Amino acid sequence: MTLLSLKGVTKRFGGLTAVNGLSFDLREGETVGLLGPNGSGKTTALNMISGYLPVSEGTIALGGDTISGLGPERIAHRGVARTFQLVRALPSLSVGENVLAALAFRREPVWGKAAESRINDLLSDVGLAGRAGQPADSLTYIDLKRMELARALASEPSLLLLDEWLAGLNPTELRAGIDLITSLRDRGITILLVEHVMDAVRALCSRCIVMNAGGKIADGPTADVLADGEVIRAYLGEDHA
Repeated sequence: MTLLSLKGVTKRFGGLTAVNGLSFDLREGETVGLLGPNGSGKTTALNMISGYLPVSEGTIALGGDTISGLGPERIAHRGVARTFQLVRALPSLSVGENVLAALAFRREPVWGKAAESRINDLLSDVGLAGRAGQPADSLTYIDLKRMELARALASEPSLLLLDEWLAGLNPTELRAGIDLITSLRDRGITILLVEHVMDAVRALCSRCIVMNAGGKIADGPTADVLADGEVIRAYLGEDHA
């Protein structure tokens, strides 16, 4: 069953077209890589799906219902959660309070004892068990990313958008991150991830969509897409194709 559908989605910033006529579907339970060189429009696409940017043209539908035109809070309440390239923590709060903020603003807010239990479960899911009371501003880079993921999962999303969540990790952290995303995939969450770490893409994604200069240039099984001449040219230049 199709969960997410983009049809002719375009985003213009004045005279600049950042995304141009982007169309693709995601089926329920898929983990799909959204790839492309820097400046190709990937994050802008995520921003439109999650409602942080309005579309200039085209439509975005979730579960058959049009969501383009809705604000980010309304789209989040329909089951879309995301992470950002730069982790956006609430540094004056504890790790648990950061997750509590997400629980409090979901469609069905959770408070009190139920929230405490849910916070502990979410932190355990992402590898931060027992650290709810730790100040958020004392976390390492990988643990900040874990906390951000716990906040995203607090809304119990059907669609999770990961914007370079694995970027900047050392090899040990990367392996742990891949295992964590694999566990989410195995729970049936549909995942669209923007990523430049090709080892992670190969390990996680059965399918990839590739963008260049705002448009889609490839869409198919990961191995086929990564061997495509146009994709190689987009990343490495004509001499490597």
